[in-house]
Amino acid sequence: MNAMYESWEALKKDCLGCMKCPLGQTRTNLVFGVGNEKAEVMFVGEGPGYNEDMQGEPFVGRGGQLLDKFLEYVDLDRRKNIYIANMVKCRPPENRDPADSEMDCCIDWLREQTRLIRPKIIVCLGRISAQRLISKDFKVTQQHGQFIEKGGILFMGTFHPAALLRNPNNKPLALEDFISLKEKIKEICDHTYEV
Repeated sequence: MNAMYESWEALKKDCLGCMKCPLGQTRTNLVFGVGNEKAEVMFVGEGPGYNEDMQGEPFVGRGGQLLDKFLEYVDLDRRKNIYIANMVKCRPPENRDPADSEMDCCIDWLREQTRLIRPKIIVCLGRISAQRLISKDFKVTQQHGQFIEKGGILFMGTFHPAALLRNPNNKPLALEDFISLKEKIKEICDHTYEV
């Protein structure tokens, strides 16, 4: 994909028809993303799970409910002042990690979403997106909550909500990351809380 899209409608229309990798053959719904298309803060997960594939929206299962609680705690809301997307737009079978080849096929969709949104901060939810977008050797347990500037955007990696459900002992650390995010937003963003 070399086209630079001028509108969300055109980008979404083309993305919804994407069959560049085998995941397109097995999806129920493509999960494009959700939120404010002018958001200064963008969240990027790894890929849709079962509930997301059924509903066509990212983070709507148990992990998504936990994410929404963290967001609410720091005055963020997927319907108002952030945008949420994934590394891949279609569910990998059995919720396995997306393969590098699948992410390679899908990365241009995320790049175009990012280009149109122009976020000041991108939060990587979990190891998969952090290793792809921040650093290939990113360790969530050691580097979570740290802000790293790349290409004029601040990136932060934190725990994936599904990982927090499996290991609740990390919830306080994740909450600290969200509190740090709130402080960084107040420092560098203009409109995130004006909704």
